[in-house]
Amino acid sequence: MASPATITYGPIFIGVVFNILLYGIMITQTFLYFTVYKRDKMWMKLFVSVLFLCDTLNCAFDIAFVYIPLVNNFDNVMALQNASWVFATDPAMTAIIALMVQLFFTWRVKVLTGSIPAVIFIAFCSICQWCGGMGTAIAVGMIPEFTHFQKFKVIVIIWLAFSAVADTAITVALVWHLRKHRTGFSATDDVVNKIIRMTVQTGLVTALCAVIDLIAFLSSPSGLHLIFNLPLSKLYTNSLMSSLNSRAGWKYGSIGRGLSGQTESSGEDINSTMPRNVHVIQTQPSNGVRVSQQVYIDVESHQMADIEKESPVPVDGDSETRSVRIYAAHQGKPIVTPSTTEHTMS
Repeated sequence: MASPATITYGPIFIGVVFNILLYGIMITQTFLYFTVYKRDKMWMKLFVSVLFLCDTLNCAFDIAFVYIPLVNNFDNVMALQNASWVFATDPAMTAIIALMVQLFFTWRVKVLTGSIPAVIFIAFCSICQWCGGMGTAIAVGMIPEFTHFQKFKVIVIIWLAFSAVADTAITVALVWHLRKHRTGFSATDDVVNKIIRMTVQTGLVTALCAVIDLIAFLSSPSGLHLIFNLPLSKLYTNSLMSSLNSRAGWKYGSIGRGLSGQTESSGEDINSTMPRNVHVIQTQPSNGVRVSQQVYIDVESHQMADIEKESPVPVDGDSETRSVRIYAAHQGKPIVTPSTTEHTMS
């Protein structure tokens, strides 16, 4: 006979293991960020610090709600059937982390595209998913039995569905803008393609995980969906940090700002990747909000020139006259006609 903990705490245990593994990756990414991007603005560093703190608290809470029923209440079947108050913190923390990450990407969409309707739509979906996550946490406190979680499935649908829609909208907006603004030069298009791939990978991973979590929750009353739900917060933070840390590979280090609008410190110049006659120049408007890039192409024009030279002819046997006439053909008209005479006394 299977243990009573198998149905519920089996998926919870697997989900917590994935959560901790992703937390280790988050530690590495945070360390790399503060090591490499020391010139980022203070608000950005504070934002990353708050995200890391939230991730740490979420990881501690997840370990606690596994430890309490399996260790403190060992051999207590009732403790295995009901969720504790610590378990209710997981949907709340996940919703808060998702809100912070999605609003950051919403700001990025605003900076890049300037599309107010897209920004409003993404922000609306993000706030709705936050409300759904907080509502799920409250519902878990009111109905703690794991087998009765289906009773508040409406609020869970709002939480996960709007989260997936927000992530998908962010991905579509960024990819559409980047594809529209390709330059036609292989050097810059390679960079744009790398950014597009990174955007699709980070955006669709969280959206796909939320959709799978929702399908598993609606299709099975067991705790199977918790395998995908518990690591969801770490997927959001890691997607953001991977996007920030990958800026060094975009070769936008020393020209001002990357996609996040921050000053880079990699020391690489995008002009080093351009052809010799192509130069990228950035200008800073007076309001200091956005940096505009202008691409200048030096066009060289070469004209064929006809040169006429007269051979030396001796004059009076005492001197030698050399006359050189140079004509340059430009649109059929002579533009330079210098004449030089040299006399050599015998």
